[in-house]
Amino acid sequence: MPHTLIIGYGNALRGDDGAGYIVAELLSESIHDPEVEILSRHQLTPELMEPIAHARRVIFIDASVSGRAGKVNRIPLRPAPACARFTHHATPESLLAGAQSLYGHTPEATLYTIPGRFFETGQELTPSVRRAVNELVDTLEKELAP
Repeated sequence: MPHTLIIGYGNALRGDDGAGYIVAELLSESIHDPEVEILSRHQLTPELMEPIAHARRVIFIDASVSGRAGKVNRIPLRPAPACARFTHHATPESLLAGAQSLYGHTPEATLYTIPGRFFETGQELTPSVRRAVNELVDTLEKELAP
């Protein structure tokens, strides 16, 4: 399990909510290392448990409705408690728990969040979120450089 899996998610048609999705899209244009797999998703789904279970490390990237707009937050993750159930809204922690339960492996996991201010219909990020997206892309490019 030598690879890193990056999952950026969010709705790029709802302003700042697209931050995670856009980070993943930008990284997929600049990182061409076969040891790094990058997925852009509109939302987290149970089907992601399999690639998560096969990774050494997983990085989740999402927008947040709370916190100072444009600040990048790094949060180490642990699997959700075993009693957690899936609903229509999967979380990184529930996917980690599912990967452990179904495939016997939970990778090291981190969540990066970027708080936003504008979550209405529109494709533009607010300036502070755009700066945070670029900052996180730069940080991850350096961290993942071979």
